[in-house]
Amino acid sequence: MSIRNKILARRTVAALVVALAAIASGCSSGVAHPVDPGPAMDALKTVLDAWKEGKTPDFLKDAAPAIVVQDLEWLSGAKLESYQVEGDGVPADANLEVRVKLNLAAKGKKLQRDAHYLVTTSPALTVFRDMMR
Repeated sequence: MSIRNKILARRTVAALVVALAAIASGCSSGVAHPVDPGPAMDALKTVLDAWKEGKTPDFLKDAAPAIVVQDLEWLSGAKLESYQVEGDGVPADANLEVRVKLNLAAKGKKLQRDAHYLVTTSPALTVFRDMMR
């Protein structure tokens, strides 16, 4: 085999290795666990109903299925009087972004909030309030 043929063979093998590595690393969307909107909305409503019923976020850790919750106003003692989910939410990778109008009572005052929640369904159910919005 000539030197030229050896170089060509090595380049071909190298190109195949690079191509296989690209395929193996995944040419997918990159989302390990895309959100499932139906169960995500169910989890959000379960969380908001629990808050409205006067339960604590920790109550949901022991629910079946367990839900991890983070909402600073809830943790600080605000009472949820009513809520209205706005639309069906927007899938964004592993999260479902959902707008919710909250009617709260806190420290003797009535408050209205336009809240944004990020809900995930896998690997665990989580409902986090996006406090930056």
